[in-house]
Formats: sequence, structure tokens, C-alpha cells
Amino acid sequence: MKHESMIGRGLRAASIALACSLLAAPAMAVDGVNRDADEILQAMSKFLAGTKAFSVSVDASIEVVTKEGQKLQMVNSASVLVERPSRFYLTRRGKFADTEAFFDGKKLTFYGKTVNAYIQRDVAGQIDDALAALERDIGVPMPAADLLLANPYPVLSAGVISSGYYGIEYVNGVASHHLAFRKAGVDWQLWVKAEGNPLPTKYVITTTGIDRAPQFSVQFTNWNLKPAVAASRFSFVAPKGAQKLAALPIDETGEITVKQEGK
Repeated sequence: MKHESMIGRGLRAASIALACSLLAAPAMAVDGVNRDADEILQAMSKFLAGTKAFSVSVDASIEVVTKEGQKLQMVNSASVLVERPSRFYLTRRGKFADTEAFFDGKKLTFYGKTVNAYIQRDVAGQIDDALAALERDIGVPMPAADLLLANPYPVLSAGVISSGYYGIEYVNGVASHHLAFRKAGVDWQLWVKAEGNPLPTKYVITTTGIDRAPQFSVQFTNWNLKPAVAASRFSFVAPKGAQKLAALPIDETGEITVKQEGK
């Protein structure tokens, strides 16, 4: 293998440092919040909040750090169907988990296909209430759920120390604004479609307060703003032999940790 000279490495390091310094210096408001980033975040939030129904495909990854300090990236695919103000249907397929979440405005159900078992809670309210119950009560991690809220902007912008706008980049071939934000213990980035409807194309959360700063990353594709779906899609009908449980063992990556034959 050809080794790079000390001078070559020095020049390359200098060029990288220069590029990073240019990237690190977007036009900031006095309070450290970049106006362009904030305006795009508000536009995206307002558009999502005003969209009465939508579906989207999701590819996500979450990093975990082993006891030996090794970073592993666990990946999964999901789908989201929302009908505001009080109905959703979510699916997720990972290494072990094959799950569905139903909310019809009255009942919230989380169903694990691989274990043929489900948890059900009475949640009379809106999507925000059901998402909170899904995460806090049932224990399903929902790192990107902020984007599904009735008004994402106040939650996303709360506690922001600084932000930046880093221009146009391409996510799955889609021209997208690159925004970056910092909060205490968390850095997060958002890519928002630059042309047409301001839809998110990618979302990355970096937990800086944890050793080795693990990341959660999600990419959004196949947005449909007029999905034709029957109302029954949001209501759960228990499959034959399904068990209703008080709880399911779910780890920090969203996987159901019940040991299964052949897994």
C-alpha cells in the first residue's frame, strides 16, 4: 500500500481544516440561531402540521455501543400512515421485530407479529397523546416521532443553543436543504426538500452526552400526501391465537427481545 508523505498529510489536513472552518461559520443571528435554518424548520413544521393525511416509507438506523466500546449500527425499515388529528398506523421490521402500531382515536395497540402478542391501551386523544403513550408507557423508542406531532416546531426548537444552514445536498437524489442544530447533550441534523413541498428527507440525532456519541438516522422516501386508506386500517383486529399481554420486552433499538426458535 502506498503511504502518504508527512507533507501530503499536512496539506490534506490543512485543506480539511479550512473546509471545516468554512462549513462551521454560517451566518448566525445574535442568539446563535441561524435565520435560514429556523425559517426552513418552521416551513417544514407548518406544512406537516397542515397536512391532514400522509404516508411515507422510512429506513432507519440506530447505533449501539458494546461493552468493549465497539459501535454497531442496527438497521430497520418502517412505514408511517397518518390521518390527523387522531389516527395512525405504523409498521417496523428489524432484525427480530416485525411490529405494527394502531391508533384509532380511542385505543392504541402495539402488535408483535413474530411473537403473536399485543399490548393495548385506552388513549382517548390525538396523535400526540398516542405517540407519548407508545414511547413512555409501552416502551417503544420513537426518536423521530417529533416530526409526526400536531405542531413539530415548538418541540424541535425547544432548547436549541445554536443552528446552521449548510446549503443544498442530495438525499436519495432529492435536492435538500441541510440544517444543523445543537442542544445540551444532543446534536441533530435535518434535510428538507428544497423544491416543492418542504418535506423532510433525512433526520440524524447524535447523542453527544453519551460515550462515543451514538447516532440515530432516518431517511424518508415515497411521500404520499393523499393516501386512500380505509378507516379500518387504524383499528386492530387480533389474529388467531394472539395473546394480549401487559407488556413486551423491548430494547433500546426497538427490538422485541423474546427469544424465538431459529433466531
